[in-house]
Amino acid sequence: MGEANVQVNRQVVLTRLPEDRLTVDHFAVREAPMPAVGDGQVLCRTVLLSIDAANRAWMQGATYRDPITGGQVMAGFALAEVVESKAPGFAPGDVVEADAGWQEFSVHPARGLAKVAVRAPLTHHLSVLGVTGLTAYFGLLRVGQPRPGETVLVSAAAGATGNVVGQLAKRAGCRVVGVAGSPDKCAFLTESLGFDAAVSHRDENFRAALKAACPDGVDVYFDNTGGPVLEAALWRMNMHGRIVCCGVVSQYDTNAPAAGPRGVPGLLVTKRIRMEGFIVMDFFADRAAAEDDIAAAVAGGTLQAVEDVIDGLAGAPAALVGLLAGDNLGKRMVRVGPDPAGV
Repeated sequence: MGEANVQVNRQVVLTRLPEDRLTVDHFAVREAPMPAVGDGQVLCRTVLLSIDAANRAWMQGATYRDPITGGQVMAGFALAEVVESKAPGFAPGDVVEADAGWQEFSVHPARGLAKVAVRAPLTHHLSVLGVTGLTAYFGLLRVGQPRPGETVLVSAAAGATGNVVGQLAKRAGCRVVGVAGSPDKCAFLTESLGFDAAVSHRDENFRAALKAACPDGVDVYFDNTGGPVLEAALWRMNMHGRIVCCGVVSQYDTNAPAAGPRGVPGLLVTKRIRMEGFIVMDFFADRAAAEDDIAAAVAGGTLQAVEDVIDGLAGAPAALVGLLAGDNLGKRMVRVGPDPAGV
């Protein structure tokens, strides 16, 4: 392919940890030598870089992975092409999932890679067929356990995970209400994705609008935001409701997250509400079957892949800052390089 002969590896570095909101000034692009490949290792070329609210949460340190510190290559999940392999099971041209970071090339032990059986546009393997789609699938169906006719409420509903949750809930026979950040996004949810209703959390009468959109209450709330939207949703929950705790994006872009909603224990008891957090890896034993189901839904037209692709590694900082401000529609990713030949 020729990439292995490149002598420079472009990287995006987090130069310092943010004290408040993240800006593009917290990052810098640098050139580093090409990484060397040792026995049992694989050299990968980044193709598509996932941009996620979790990138910002990792800077706070209280997550499922080691915290990011200033001076490091920014951490990030990617789809990559194997360029050189000194490990059995991987060959040049393979497509892999990798914790590659924000850089053009990276070296990994073979155990740190997962081979991708490409069966759709590669971008789909970061959106509906990737961790994003699987998070929506398992969070809704395994944790939320919706039943036909129930009302499912989704926050950040026009985002990467939320839009898939809403579409899957419709497929499960539920009435679906989305919370998004603008009238345009709300219109997209109802007109393009088939949501039954949508409300903007920036509406000055948000609580009243939410009540009107959920006249029979909420049976399943898929929470991607925490904060005021969670507070409002709690008071709309029905008896034996289920709250799926996926993320708290409203609290990520700060070093002083707000306190949680007051009165939660009493409300959970009186309404017998189950509130459960999860991460997608909890369900990876069933990943293949879930991917088959999602792929069939996409092929059958009952699930759309909503994607927001930005070109160029240098655009990754602005892509993340913009995502935290809510300017994405669907799954945001950065195209770092071309798809492998034949994909």
